[in-house]
Amino acid sequence: MENLPVDDVLHRFLLEHAGVRGAVVRLGPAWREVAGRADYPPAVRAVLGEALAASALLTGNIKLDGALSVELKSSGALRLLFAECTDHGRLRGLARWNEPLPEPLVLKALPDAGMAITIGNVERGQRYQGLVDLQHAGVADALENYFIQSEQLPARILLAANDEYAVGLMLQKMPDEGGHHAAKDDDAWSRVVHLTATLGVEELLATAPEQLLYRLYHEESVRLFEPRPLAFGCSCSRERVTGMLRSLGRDEVEAALAARGDEIEVICEFCAQRYHFDRIDAELLLSAHAAPIAPDTTQ
Repeated sequence: MENLPVDDVLHRFLLEHAGVRGAVVRLGPAWREVAGRADYPPAVRAVLGEALAASALLTGNIKLDGALSVELKSSGALRLLFAECTDHGRLRGLARWNEPLPEPLVLKALPDAGMAITIGNVERGQRYQGLVDLQHAGVADALENYFIQSEQLPARILLAANDEYAVGLMLQKMPDEGGHHAAKDDDAWSRVVHLTATLGVEELLATAPEQLLYRLYHEESVRLFEPRPLAFGCSCSRERVTGMLRSLGRDEVEAALAARGDEIEVICEFCAQRYHFDRIDAELLLSAHAAPIAPDTTQ
């Protein structure tokens, strides 16, 4: 266990005596790359870090083909929050906000706010979207309630972020029919929740994943699975940008060409990659003979 990676990693685990499964994620360089893309106010940076950790955390116990995203939109101070983790462990995220920001920044107080978890593969047209009830103050509480409502199983989620790290811990009670030891232990879930409640934000941020799990749950027989590496990465591509431009239609593409001297430049908001299209490129992508490409509004 001494050689396990510490930063930019997802660990899945079982608490075998308690019949609880979980995941813990710790983001270092990947989080700092995302956070450094804009001059985020502290409150916005904190909630973006929590959402980014959550996007990785939620991939821990599902079979993922494509990407999982957590997205919030509102007409209030926090206009947009987007965080995504792909099946290859690539993370990206961004936020858009208006000044002045309320203090504290409470999700349930944002006007017209809506949050969704989207899972699937855009290119294959296979997507599932679940709406998250935002009658809660923070990302972790909202996601806990989502899992209780959608899976009818208790869940406990802790999220935290500072300038250096974004971290998350998720626990889920396993169904009793699984044949584990906790099937006869009615106090197991309550015991694990109580142990988890002793964990403070500073300890969560400062402690390596495997040390954290054994410190909290060493009496519950922690079984760690192979760690999954994570990294900053963007899924934008020229093909996706082409699809986006094609979806705008000829009039808007022609107007964009005229405004920039017969060239269109598209800059990815996530990674700052630049894509250029001249008039010949534009005519090709608008051609009726061009193969259709599904637009992706997030690029």
